[in-house]
Amino acid sequence: MKTNNIEKRTISENLDPLEDMDRIPRPILAMAKEFPRGHVIPSHAHNRSQLLYASSGVMTVEASGGIWVVPPLRAVWIPAATEHRINCTGDLSMRTVYITPEAFPGLPNDCRVVSIPPLLRELILRAVKVPVMYESGTRDERLLMMIPDLILELEATPLTLPIPDDSRLQEITDRLIKNPGDNRFLSEWGDLVGAHSRTLSRLFKVRTGMGFRQWRQQVRIMEALKMLGRGEAVTNVALDLGYDSPSAFIAMFRRALGVTPGRYFQA
Repeated sequence: MKTNNIEKRTISENLDPLEDMDRIPRPILAMAKEFPRGHVIPSHAHNRSQLLYASSGVMTVEASGGIWVVPPLRAVWIPAATEHRINCTGDLSMRTVYITPEAFPGLPNDCRVVSIPPLLRELILRAVKVPVMYESGTRDERLLMMIPDLILELEATPLTLPIPDDSRLQEITDRLIKNPGDNRFLSEWGDLVGAHSRTLSRLFKVRTGMGFRQWRQQVRIMEALKMLGRGEAVTNVALDLGYDSPSAFIAMFRRALGVTPGRYFQA
């Protein structure tokens, strides 16, 4: 017993909050971290799958093939061994659940943003208070073991931005990510990258699963979530994203996400 206590204390004291926690001999773990606006967690991967939950603030997760924006009360699921990078676009309270995939088969094998229902939210907030070396058969272990079952029930939200692997499309998408308010037509982009608009239109659907206008709207929605999450006014967001008026932006936001920007963040 004395040896076990020394092991627990040593692991707890030496644990680096940014490491992947793979050396902790428990199938599921949770951690709370606070990051300031603008903080970047460099590209890395874990042997465990992760549920990254934004209890407040907004984060952007970049991985191969896509970008995911995670506003408050949402989370991003990242399968094990997925290389990813995290940008904190506001002061971020991040709660992370680490899950050994072999211990819980059937969990999603792709990145996705999900809404967090109240029960799962409370479990996550309680889980981060559980010691990393919790005892088997205890209430702490039983609490953690409920989380994977609830993850299986989560539905993905439309907050994914697929990144194409075609060099011509990447020239366009990189510029739009940097400046989502760019209103150039696809034919104008074609002149820039040396391709006919019909070719680019076909490639967008094949390589991203979206048409050009839908992809551009998606990048605007995701940029809007970052800006609104920082507390910027709807009018400023609308104009920065290329809309003629706040009402046009609000109408687009409601069509895409089902509610107005104000109600989205109130929820």
